Amino acid sequence: MRHEPRRDSRGILDPDRLLRQVRFRRRLPAPALRPWVEHYWLIDWDLAEPFDQRVVPHPAVNLVFQAQEGGIEHAVVAGVDTGLFTVTLHGAGRVTGVQFRPGGFRPFWGRPVAELSGRRVPLAATHLPGPDRPVCPGTDDERCRRLDDLLAAASPVPDPLTAEVTALVEEIRADRGVLRVADFARRHAVSTRRLQRLFLDQVGVGPKWVIRRYRLQEAIEQAAAGPLDWSRVAADLGYADQAHLVREFTAVAGVSPAAYARSLVTARR
Repeated sequence: MRHEPRRDSRGILDPDRLLRQVRFRRRLPAPALRPWVEHYWLIDWDLAEPFDQRVVPHPAVNLVFQAQEGGIEHAVVAGVDTGLFTVTLHGAGRVTGVQFRPGGFRPFWGRPVAELSGRRVPLAATHLPGPDRPVCPGTDDERCRRLDDLLAAASPVPDPLTAEVTALVEEIRADRGVLRVADFARRHAVSTRRLQRLFLDQVGVGPKWVIRRYRLQEAIEQAAAGPLDWSRVAADLGYADQAHLVREFTAVAGVSPAAYARSLVTARR
């Protein structure tokens, strides 16, 4: 179990630009919630001009509280987003969010998580308890305590299937050698059909999608590092060839790998 939140920027397009525009930080939840929650994420901004941020999402459900300055706080449950997520921030505002571990939302939701994939559902439309006061105001510690209290009130119950799938997804994330579902199933002595059912129920997307998404996020990270041999990157990440990588990268990120790398160089000048 982690003792500090992740520090990578995996999935965030042009993370340097994001950090120039907003205050972004991650915090760990209370220890009792860590089997299900990856981290809390807090964003504050005060912008003279609108700012667009693009993210290639993780295979994770998020609970998001957002408040514009002087406005009402809105809370939504965001299922796994299979495309590119784009948000425009303007004026002054705050977001306080929960990123669940892949599979970690299942005990809070109580139904197949695939029902949420690609959707954003108002918290009030779910059976989850709502906060007794707005989450976004206050210090970071106060915001995180309110999230701890909210999630603890849902009384999640440990589930061996959730623990199994969370460990499997973490292995896929960490081991770049995981490239194909059939090979991964054989490694764990299970059928591909069982993996498919388990992932759809607990994570919300299939194991092939999870593998491709993590390998694509690695390609995005490598694009930011400088000039690359994209045919070698494609082979390392399990793509059939360079053209396959370019098509998938472009379909999700909206630009080709080379164009994305050039845009980062231009932004840094």
